[in-house]
Amino acid sequence: MGKITGFMEFQRQNESYLPPEKRVTNYHEFVQPLSDEQAKTEGARCMDCGIPFCNNGCPVNNIIPDWNDLVFRGNYRAALDTLHSTNNFPEFTGRICPAPCEAACTLGLIRDPVGIKSIEHFIVDKGWENGWITPQPASTKTGKKIAVVGSGPAGLAAAQQLARAGHSVTVFEKNDRIGGLMRYGIPDFKMEKSHIDRRVEQMQAEGVEFRTGVFIGQDFPSKIANWSQQTISPAELEQSFDAVILSGGAELPRDLPVPGRELQGVHFAMEFLAPQNKVDAGDSFKDQIMATGKHVVVIGGGDTGSDCVGTSNRHGPASVAQFELMPQPPELENKSLVWPYWPTKLRTSSSHEEGCQRDWAVATKRLEGKDGKVTKLIAARVEWKDGKMQEMPNSEFEMPADLVLLAMGFVSPVAQVLDAFGIEKDTRGNAKASTDGDGCYQTSKTKVFAAGDMRRGQSLVVWAIREGRQCARSVDEFLMGSSVLPR
Repeated sequence: MGKITGFMEFQRQNESYLPPEKRVTNYHEFVQPLSDEQAKTEGARCMDCGIPFCNNGCPVNNIIPDWNDLVFRGNYRAALDTLHSTNNFPEFTGRICPAPCEAACTLGLIRDPVGIKSIEHFIVDKGWENGWITPQPASTKTGKKIAVVGSGPAGLAAAQQLARAGHSVTVFEKNDRIGGLMRYGIPDFKMEKSHIDRRVEQMQAEGVEFRTGVFIGQDFPSKIANWSQQTISPAELEQSFDAVILSGGAELPRDLPVPGRELQGVHFAMEFLAPQNKVDAGDSFKDQIMATGKHVVVIGGGDTGSDCVGTSNRHGPASVAQFELMPQPPELENKSLVWPYWPTKLRTSSSHEEGCQRDWAVATKRLEGKDGKVTKLIAARVEWKDGKMQEMPNSEFEMPADLVLLAMGFVSPVAQVLDAFGIEKDTRGNAKASTDGDGCYQTSKTKVFAAGDMRRGQSLVVWAIREGRQCARSVDEFLMGSSVLPR
């Protein structure tokens, strides 16, 4: 490393945020990236640790020590090339990845870990600012045609890799814009959609064709927020293409089977989040669900729940509360016990800091209302013993609730797609496809492959990019007998 003692000399350089009172007035990004000097200082904190566990902590196996050192030396162009060698879209991960690499950082055992995510953010933004990120079209074409179903990070990564290998790639998206849940799930204040748009422009210049408003399957799932205008059967797709990649998301939300679920004002999180993103894009949306002046209760303590909190705060609610069924995690993890793996600990998001009453070990018992509209939530406190949940005696309580948002995770892809293709599913309802041995990511249908959340279940954007890249290599091998694409 260029600064051998940097980890002992420098404190962690964190990205700064605009204050909550300013950022809740709009839907723009509010993270202030590192300056050149801050990035160099943070890069200098990377240790010459011998075994860089951060590489393995990162699902795409980013070569983190190398680009940390390059940033310290001011060689930003080489840092960008190193970053792109493993990650197609570092501007996505640099904004919305939870950074498992930092949990695996060796320095994190004794001090604050290296701010890997902030350096990644810095590198890719520097690349766009200087015009270093340009199309990389294939020099020769193979004549093979590939269909990619779903334009989230897995589909986009697979499509870009295959296009650069010389194949003709068409991406089909059921919504009216490209991006999957990054477009119509992640709020704009966490990642503005211009980052997706310029990658789409790059990929179009590389030969990728995008077709929006097209649903591949049967019996269109009307309960899922979408704007499809055309349906194409899997049979048509398989006849027209040499290979098909299924890279849709795990979009079937977990429901809450309690009395009062049918009341007006009780919605799945995506029914709330997706229309807001559409409005942010300049579109109109009839009957948009608003939190303005309402008592909002978000059920589910994960990232989707946090996004509901942040979006609600921008609507001007009367109050926002968030419940989690599991016990409150510890504020600090036992590093000697869990390192280098992702720890369970209390995490407070920027949305929570904007205003939210949080509570743990709470189970919703029923919802009550008036004139068909929800007005209150009845809950009870629970305790966990031997892995089983038990309601605590005399712990029932109620609170006002004009808007209840269900953000308890996603159980599987929509069955209409997988059933229409007639491929085998695993026990969780995902597309069954192994990542080991020959035929990686190949489903029970020979020319149909699956990657991302549609194969592994609900996961992180960085895992989706990894699977898209690996699936692209497997498809390339399937069509050409060998591949030069990285795995």
